[in-house]
Amino acid sequence: MRALVLNASYEPLCAVSSRRAVVLLLTQKAELVSDTGMVLHSERLAVPVPSVVRLRSFVSIPFRRRVAVSRRAVMARDSHLCQYCGIKADSIDHVVPRSRGGTHTWDNVVAACRPCNIRKRDRLLHETTMHLRARPRAPLGASWSIIASGSVPGEWKPYLDGRPFDEATAIAG
Repeated sequence: MRALVLNASYEPLCAVSSRRAVVLLLTQKAELVSDTGMVLHSERLAVPVPSVVRLRSFVSIPFRRRVAVSRRAVMARDSHLCQYCGIKADSIDHVVPRSRGGTHTWDNVVAACRPCNIRKRDRLLHETTMHLRARPRAPLGASWSIIASGSVPGEWKPYLDGRPFDEATAIAG
């Protein structure tokens, strides 16, 4: 089980184990924002198992973390929708095919359904009648590394990019 760690400003920082989140609470480095409904018991203490904690003091992040390009992260960025036709995606596609010199980077990889991926093949977009619904770009913010790392519990969604994740637009404009 994991817990979301928020900065003092409610900006998502990372996901940690529930055990680590309990330690943050017990050492008073964080406060409980949301719990899982479960409770850890000791001889003299009962501590709710956190789902979301907020650090008591602000932590400055000196650099932006880059999220590695992966199938899971591309699907999350594109809301599991084909960027050519809008139906449920089940694969990824290189806009400029790798056989034509395309790179495996955020600005060249999109989610695609199987029929669109087969129809496009190894051609460039201008060689087809297909168009991208949005320009692919690298996701920003720590919340993308959290999203790309696995499933997102419902209690976390309001804190990831300031809006519920499944209502987020496929690619930020």
